[in-house]
Amino acid sequence: MSESKASVVWQENKAFMGVSPSGHNVQIDADKEKGASPMELILLGLGGCASYDVISILEKSRQEVTDVRCELTAQRAETIPAVYTDIHMHFVVTGQDIKDKQVEKAIHLSAEKYCSASRMLVAGGVNITHDFEIIAG
Repeated sequence: MSESKASVVWQENKAFMGVSPSGHNVQIDADKEKGASPMELILLGLGGCASYDVISILEKSRQEVTDVRCELTAQRAETIPAVYTDIHMHFVVTGQDIKDKQVEKAIHLSAEKYCSASRMLVAGGVNITHDFEIIAG
C-alpha cells in the first residue's frame, strides 16, 4: 500500500491553502470567487482522473487525439451531508479518424478498471454515467 501526504492550512475566514502530495498549491475557499470548494475539487479530481485514462487508452490504441474535454454535471443530496448522488461525464474527443468503439472502450475501461476516483465514488453510492461525442479536427 502506498502512502500520500497532503496538508490543508487555514488562511482566514473559510479560506484554506491545500498542498498536494506533489507540492502543488490549491486555493480552497467557501467564497467561490476566491477558490474552489472542497466538493468542486472532488468533481475536478474525477474529471481529471478519467480524462487521463481516456487519453492514455486512446493513444495506446493509436487514435490520433488532439484534444479531450470532460464536462461534468452533478447533483447533490438536499440534506446534510450534501453528497453527490449523480454525476454525468460527457467526453468531447477531438482528432483525426477517431473510432466510436475505441472511445467507448476507453471510457468503459476508465470507469470500470482504472479511475480510482470513479471507483471510490461508485463504492460510496454515487451513480456515475457517461457519454461522448467525437469532433473531427
